[in-house]
Amino acid sequence: MEEQVDRLVKKTWQKYGQLARSKRLLIAVSGIPGSGKTTLAATVATRINALYHDETPCAPSSDGIAAFIPMDGYHLSRTQLDAMPDPTTAHARRGAAFTFDGDSFLKLVKKLREPLLPESATFYAPSFDHAVKDPVQDDIAIPPTARVVVFEGNYCSLNKSPWKEAAALMDELWFVDVDFDVARQRLVTRHVKAGIAKDEADAHKRITENDLVNGREIVDDRMEVQEVIVSKDDDAWKPEHQGFVEESP
Repeated sequence: MEEQVDRLVKKTWQKYGQLARSKRLLIAVSGIPGSGKTTLAATVATRINALYHDETPCAPSSDGIAAFIPMDGYHLSRTQLDAMPDPTTAHARRGAAFTFDGDSFLKLVKKLREPLLPESATFYAPSFDHAVKDPVQDDIAIPPTARVVVFEGNYCSLNKSPWKEAAALMDELWFVDVDFDVARQRLVTRHVKAGIAKDEADAHKRITENDLVNGREIVDDRMEVQEVIVSKDDDAWKPEHQGFVEESP
C-alpha cells in the first residue's frame, strides 16, 4: 500500500506544479465502505502539504495547498430522513446513495471549478459529527490557497446523477479496490467500536443488509477511473493507526 501511496503523492505533486495559477486540481477517491478510501485521501492531502512546506520553509505552518473533503458531511440529517415517505427504511439504509445530498455536493464542486481570482472567497463544506450522528454545516474551510482538493466518498465515481456530473468535473478519479470479505471484517470492528452495532452479530446484519448492498452498487455502477488502488489488510494502514476516522453514518 505504501508504494502505491508514494506514487500517487508524486503524481499529484507533479500535476500541481503544472497548474495554471487560476486553477485547482480536483481529485475524488471512491470505494466501498471499509475500503480505506478515507485513509488514502487524507494521507495524500497531508503529504502534499508536507511537500509544500518542505519547498516553502518560510510559509506559516497553518498554511497548506491541499484540502481534504470527506463526503460524509453530505449525509442527510436524521430530521431529513424522518421526513421521507418511509423513514424507517431511510434510517436503516443510511449510507445508501439516496440518503446523501448529492446536489449540494455537486454545487460545491462546481464552485471549486471556477477560476481563482484575487477576489476569490473561501468556500465551506460540511463535516459530520459522529457523536451526534449528523452533518455540521460550513465546517471545513476551503480557502483560495487550497489548490489541491482531495474528496473522498462512496459515490464519487458512481455513474448516476448527480454523482456522475460531479465526477466529470474532477481532474482525477481514484478507486480503492478491496475484497468484500476484508471490508466486512473491517466494518464489523468499526461498527461495534463506534456503537453503530451492539455486538458483532448486529454488525454483520447491518453490513449484509446495508453496507455491502451499497458496495455492490458502487462497484457495478462505477465510472471509468484513472487509478485503481488495491487495499490490502495492512495493520500500518488501519485508520486508527493513521489518526483518521473512516466514514460511518
